[in-house]
Amino acid sequence: MRSKAAWFFGKLLAVLSMIAAAVFMCILLLTGVFPTKYILLGGVVLLVLIVLIAIFTWNTNSKARYAVGVILALLLIAGTTFGSFYIYRTLSYAKKLTGADSEVTDIGVYVKKDNMDSFESAGAGYTYGVLKSLDRANSDHALNVLADDFGTEVRTSEAASLTELADGLLADKDQAIILNSAFIPVIEEMKGYENFSEQIKEVKSIPVTEGVSEKPARQISASDPFVMYISGIDTREDQLIAKSRSDVNILAVVNPQTRQLLLVSTPRDYYVPLSISDGVPDKLTHAGIYGVQVSMDTLSMLYDEDIDYYFRVNFTGFEKVIDAMGGVTVNSDYKFDVNDYHFVKGENNLNGAQALAFARERHAFTDGDRQRGKDQMAVIEGVIKKMSSAQMLDKFDDILAAMEGSFETSLPYDTISELVRSQLTDPTPWTVVRYSVNGTGDNQIPYSMSQSAYVMIPDQSTVDTAKEMIDKVKNGETVEAPPETTQETAASEEELQ
Repeated sequence: MRSKAAWFFGKLLAVLSMIAAAVFMCILLLTGVFPTKYILLGGVVLLVLIVLIAIFTWNTNSKARYAVGVILALLLIAGTTFGSFYIYRTLSYAKKLTGADSEVTDIGVYVKKDNMDSFESAGAGYTYGVLKSLDRANSDHALNVLADDFGTEVRTSEAASLTELADGLLADKDQAIILNSAFIPVIEEMKGYENFSEQIKEVKSIPVTEGVSEKPARQISASDPFVMYISGIDTREDQLIAKSRSDVNILAVVNPQTRQLLLVSTPRDYYVPLSISDGVPDKLTHAGIYGVQVSMDTLSMLYDEDIDYYFRVNFTGFEKVIDAMGGVTVNSDYKFDVNDYHFVKGENNLNGAQALAFARERHAFTDGDRQRGKDQMAVIEGVIKKMSSAQMLDKFDDILAAMEGSFETSLPYDTISELVRSQLTDPTPWTVVRYSVNGTGDNQIPYSMSQSAYVMIPDQSTVDTAKEMIDKVKNGETVEAPPETTQETAASEEELQ
């Protein structure tokens, strides 16, 4: 009886081993990441183990052989079950980060901070200040929401500019204003309004979800070059897809065949026409207020280059990812201090908080924002080198978990899996080249502002150099960073203010 029970238990373990192995192989195939030769090798190893388990547990007369079979079965079931769970969770994280296709405009209803009224009871009688033309579609949407809430139309007062809108509220001409929350920092860029956010309070938030415009589909395989827009925004962790000023504007030109990656940084204050401004120049950073597609289209106009995808990073969660990686090594052009951190010229081993401080500092440099763009590219290069090392395999799950809510990309998961599979098949290291366009400081009135502000007038020769480098990388030619331009920025932001 004991022998029969042992025989049955052995056969049960063999069956469970086959099921666990089959599930594991299916999940491996679903990832689309592993090359066929690795899948076949894994399948052969599992098949051999299952055959051994069946042989060892078939005859219970040999206790030693039977025990080996049981142990093998338990190890295989435990290993493939854990592996299936780990890989499936990693796959789920990865798919959440990819294929992004929407973003949110946060429309706020603001009153003065000392307003003690109950908005629910008094709001119907307010006069609401709205911008006459800028972002008017979203303001009208918010007005319709309020009208539905109150059961009556609301009174409005039109303002020709952001400062006129702010003045109307602060001078009690209007009891409330309706404004895209991304414009609040823009108002605070202007003289006399530096503390505007401290003088108001939001009494209602009206989110507007929109799809990111789709361009004509272009089939991109693992061997095709492509251009990705990397945007760094500064919003709360739960607002990654919220429209916001973009403080990082980098084009990543990727050629998988030549293993070249070109990073082109464009300063946030670059004074260029936006794709929606009818030729009126604005600071590049303001393009993000109108959506990531506007940022992409504006850079496409500047460089005469189609941009295939975007990758958006939230600085609030950026340091979590660096910490999950175990830190990153970044090469600094200068020795400088910021807050309580000291950076040396050359290699710096940085944790998340240090890397974030390094990437955001500009006041320590004569070149200001241009040097900050270089430092941001240096951090990206450090992350790429760290992520491509074998030691990251055991931290991959933690890294993806940290990325959730901090990063998103429109790059499809299938394309990413093709690229990873290609890298595993051919582990040739990538060459990273960095370039930053230049300009001269000036004071102008940008499209999104009603006051003169610091801007950077583009140096067209550096823009043309960037165009040539982009074309060469896409065409498979080897590029090197050209010598630094000797032209200096005419004046810093502080000097012009």
